[in-house]
Amino acid sequence: MFSWLLHPVLIPLLATAFYFLIYDSYMTKGQQYLVYLQVAIITFFIPVSFFFLLRSLGKIDTVMAGNVSQRKMPLLIQSVLLFILITKGITIERIPELYFFLLSALASTLCALLFSLLKVKISLHMMGIGALTLFVIFLSISAQYNAVYYIAGLVLLNGMVASSRLAMKAHSGTELVLGFICGVLPQIAIGYAYL
Repeated sequence: MFSWLLHPVLIPLLATAFYFLIYDSYMTKGQQYLVYLQVAIITFFIPVSFFFLLRSLGKIDTVMAGNVSQRKMPLLIQSVLLFILITKGITIERIPELYFFLLSALASTLCALLFSLLKVKISLHMMGIGALTLFVIFLSISAQYNAVYYIAGLVLLNGMVASSRLAMKAHSGTELVLGFICGVLPQIAIGYAYL
């Protein structure tokens, strides 16, 4: 269940939700909905559409992309879409904290793409949930907001996602750790930009 509910393609939407929940935004509700819609279209609906296209072409068999060779194209597409989002939509001038999260997500995606080119499988689920957890920690520090319950919940979800990936025999412990590192290192490096 956790593998589906916290699929990596949903992480940008969750980060956007946490941003508007924690950060005292100057945006109206209508503007916030437009940001959600923009993030949803570029990071969820377009990738899902590409998944169905790749599946119909026989390039990928499941949404979990268990085979490392099947990950290259989806990761490349996601990288391009994230680049478009941070250059045309969620810019540093409009929403700097969310921009930095998405920039970190782009770096993490490129890291995962590099691993897949080297034929090394990493956990994209751990990459996503680890990045989201660090984003919420940095966001709460930046906004001076007490998000201890959100952070504790996310840490618990990290463990649940890792356990579910191990229980499903989708990854080894090393692949989980590599995925987590790929998710948190860009967040740490870029997170200091808005602290």
